[in-house]
Amino acid sequence: MTQRDPFYDQLSRVREFGQLTQTDRFTPLPEDWFVGVSDIVNSTGLVQAGQYKTVNMVGAAVISAMMNALKGAAFPFVFGGDGAGFAVPTQDEAAAREALARVAVWAQAEFGIEMRVALVPVTDVRAAGQDVRVARFQVSDGVDYAMFDGGGVNWAEAQMKAGAYAIPPAAQGCQPDLTGLSCRWSPMPARNGTILSILVSPVAGASDEVVTQVYDRIVTLAQGLERGGHPAPAKGPGTAWPPEGAALEAHATHGSGSLGSARRKVLFEAFVAWLLIRTGIKLGGFDARRYARMVGENADFRKRDDGLKMTLDCDPATQTQIEAVLSAAKAQGHIDYGTATQDTAMMTCIVPSIMTDDHVHFIDGGAGGYTLAAARMKGRSV
Repeated sequence: MTQRDPFYDQLSRVREFGQLTQTDRFTPLPEDWFVGVSDIVNSTGLVQAGQYKTVNMVGAAVISAMMNALKGAAFPFVFGGDGAGFAVPTQDEAAAREALARVAVWAQAEFGIEMRVALVPVTDVRAAGQDVRVARFQVSDGVDYAMFDGGGVNWAEAQMKAGAYAIPPAAQGCQPDLTGLSCRWSPMPARNGTILSILVSPVAGASDEVVTQVYDRIVTLAQGLERGGHPAPAKGPGTAWPPEGAALEAHATHGSGSLGSARRKVLFEAFVAWLLIRTGIKLGGFDARRYARMVGENADFRKRDDGLKMTLDCDPATQTQIEAVLSAAKAQGHIDYGTATQDTAMMTCIVPSIMTDDHVHFIDGGAGGYTLAAARMKGRSV
């Protein structure tokens, strides 16, 4: 058996998000790695049509498929709302291609959604004058998330959208393994004013030092919010019966089996969890209320993804300050940015096991915040 590349496993974990504004906290990927990227064609239109939860589920499916394809081995990934980015060593190239191809055909078959997927050699990224640097942010004792810097993931995505490095969908009927992908939690209402989605990217040629200062100011303002702007309550997100995402999860997990059977299974499991959270009863060593708290602790409401991305429960005064900083930095030619506001945040989850603390949870604005913010960054009215 080929020994796994130890690069990612050996990276130290950063526990303070504020440290991730500094470029020296990031380590370049090895030369023989690949960058995987994906996005949904016309995601803005889908979000405007009310399919924001579907967009998030399909976007997260790439990460779920990769986790299962690599049998739980750690690898760097980042959720982008309507897609995802990740990196793998050469030994996992074939598995990554297969997983991406299967997710693309599944998205079309289950939801009529067209996905672009691509795998780009790091050597090509660097030959184009970009880089892919990664850090590991420890959000809780059980979970850490990859953070990306250097412009390479954004460059790879732009190449994919231009038609380069494309991976064609797999044959009809091929299914990705999406075990663990779910979206059972209720929308999380803003407690302090609004859910503010923020995307910030440096412009070409911008000074690293100046861009870092902009990130620092935004992160500092966010840290002044209740719980740093975390959209999930301290006790975790709420649940409702029946869960809004039951049909979506059934589409993700039914495989070659019946969609109806998968939906019934989701509904039964969600009912049991709802009951245990409401009553506080523990079942077979499973403490549902503790699990809900861990969901909040493990969530990725802020990240570095060749820029800064945040989904904040934000009060009006702080929102005004953040937007003033961003507007001034854009006027000075340092950054591009987009924001979106909505009343709720939503969560899409990957849960290998409810009995361990390594479940991951992706937060986005409840009306498709990152997708809308990206459209506004590009100057499209939405």
